[in-house]
Amino acid sequence: MNFSKPLIVLSIGLALAGCNSDSNSTTDKTQPAAPFDLTIAHVNDTHSSFDAVKSSFKVAKTTVYNEFGGHPRLLTKANAYKEEAKTNDDSILFLHGGDAWQGSAYFKLNDGKMNADILSQMGLDAMALGNHEFDLDNEKLNSFIGSINFPVLAANIDTSKDADLKDQTNLKPYVVYAFNGNEKELVTDLDNLPEGKQIAAIFGLVLDDMPNIAPNTGDVEFKDMVESAQSTVDMLKTKGINKVIAVTHIGNAVDLDVASKVNGIDLIVGGHSHTLLGDFTNLGLSNNGTYAKMVTNPDGKGLTCVVQAGEYAQAIGKTEVSFDAEGEITRCGGNNTLLTNDEFYDDAARDTDSKFTDQETASVVSFIEGQDNIAVTEEEAKLRAHINTKYKPAVDAAYGNVIAAVPNEINHERRPGDGGTDAHGSDVAPIVAAGQYYWASTTKVLDVLKVEGITKIDFSLVGAGGVRNSIPAGDFREGNVSLELLPFSSPMSIVPVKGLVVKNLITETVTATLKAGSHAGKFPYGGNLNYTFTETVAGTSGTLDSIEVNTGTLEIPVWTDLEDDTTYNVAINSYNATGSDGWTQLFTAQDGNSDRVDLAYVDGNLTAFPVERLYSVVVEDQTKYKVEYEAGRVLDCKDTTKEMECNTDAQAVIDYIKAEKPTLTPISNETVTLNRAE
Repeated sequence: MNFSKPLIVLSIGLALAGCNSDSNSTTDKTQPAAPFDLTIAHVNDTHSSFDAVKSSFKVAKTTVYNEFGGHPRLLTKANAYKEEAKTNDDSILFLHGGDAWQGSAYFKLNDGKMNADILSQMGLDAMALGNHEFDLDNEKLNSFIGSINFPVLAANIDTSKDADLKDQTNLKPYVVYAFNGNEKELVTDLDNLPEGKQIAAIFGLVLDDMPNIAPNTGDVEFKDMVESAQSTVDMLKTKGINKVIAVTHIGNAVDLDVASKVNGIDLIVGGHSHTLLGDFTNLGLSNNGTYAKMVTNPDGKGLTCVVQAGEYAQAIGKTEVSFDAEGEITRCGGNNTLLTNDEFYDDAARDTDSKFTDQETASVVSFIEGQDNIAVTEEEAKLRAHINTKYKPAVDAAYGNVIAAVPNEINHERRPGDGGTDAHGSDVAPIVAAGQYYWASTTKVLDVLKVEGITKIDFSLVGAGGVRNSIPAGDFREGNVSLELLPFSSPMSIVPVKGLVVKNLITETVTATLKAGSHAGKFPYGGNLNYTFTETVAGTSGTLDSIEVNTGTLEIPVWTDLEDDTTYNVAINSYNATGSDGWTQLFTAQDGNSDRVDLAYVDGNLTAFPVERLYSVVVEDQTKYKVEYEAGRVLDCKDTTKEMECNTDAQAVIDYIKAEKPTLTPISNETVTLNRAE
């Protein structure tokens, strides 16, 4: 195999010591005592990005506006990797780190059916089960898993009590492949491994706190990640399988932690944190940490290689791993490659006048050809035509009316400092927060809330993970909000809570995202609120320096310190208001008693649904947060006897932009300042 990228080479002594040594393992004599090279192509968190994502990068000091990725480009590059492997008679796998669902209008209109169709054309060998695969219900998830042509993996779940998934045979803890050069076959009998072939196992890991992150896990039970990983590796070792890969959806920081606590995993192909590992400063982008980072196992001898490939089908990773004759990993390396089109502009609006000339385009292409982390990639023609013909017309029709003009791209990064952002982070999340505060403060909403004893809204809070994308320049339609930006159809909640609860919430959620590679979906942004947080110990802890609420008007703000013992009425989507995704302070504040009110449209009328209390249910060591409404006033978004519109989170932002932001630009007030430690 030709290792064209820099590789991490282990010392002979370390290799002989055994990266995945296990005193309880046995050696299968049917496996050839010969070195083995394996290539892994991988993607993760593709989130129904079947079309390319509008983006930009820099050539020297010139900003180049382009498009990255989309599934047809991923397929072209994956096929190229496979063709190269076939030519060289190399062994190769193509893995997906989970969260294929959600994220675009395509998913909203097709409930995962399109995902099954398109992914089955990608030539995948396995996919991790992601948290967003639980966004609908387990009946639809079961249908998806049963209709795709590759297995979905999760070794730390038990579906035996779930009515929908208990008999699903394509949801597996692991799969095993036997390789003979470029040829590979699925192994189903671990007690009779094929002779003379190299054997590799791939097992899946999902978040063990999934019930508090995903809305519809049914009766699936989730087991401890570390314990399940170790027991799975140990079992595979006793069968004589000495090359073990984990495909996970737990986040890069957790991948690194698992690698430090489990003996015997050679490679972790990750997802969930959307981490585009590698140094992309040559493109004017970020350095996101080491691709193919080696982590020492708890036995002090073994090493695990960890990779991840970003988000939204913009990039593909390629990892090249070598094993010695004893099945010990001796080198691991590679990189992520951003997949770009070859149509470039010097303005985010991408109008005709801003299109690069042929000479300028040739210069950019020449620059790209000299880089190893970006490549001009054509879309696979048949897949593009299939999407355009079968699915795109309905999506185009669903976007509705133009509500604003966007003169320049508005960037969304979950955590300040990521993606080249400054200390204030996302410019999109504050727009969402401002919109939800504005909407909740309008007369039409307050007239409904007054009946429930709420006469004003103080501020809003938004979790960064609920905001799904940046806003490209150009026309901005209703569907860009409801189908893409805020696709989860969450009711807005008004939650009366003490100021101290809010302070603790912000401190906990910001602290949880400080570590490099952590899942930053819980990072908080505010509307009519601002705060400053200073990291004091890098990646570990910090302090909330100040937090203020505007007690004046939007036109003439008066910033006042948040008081610990004062009760504030906070507008939050129902997902975070229930304490999900680490916002547990809000669950604790409402546990047993709540004055919260949820808002949804019923038969066209905005309707209040008062909450009696929140409570938790523990089943097989899994805790789920539940909402109990006042008797006779239950909010059921699946009630087919009424016309239910529960996506007031998105409608709030649509109404705000229509009324206040016909030219959509970042809001002037910075709501977040995160001072990172040196």
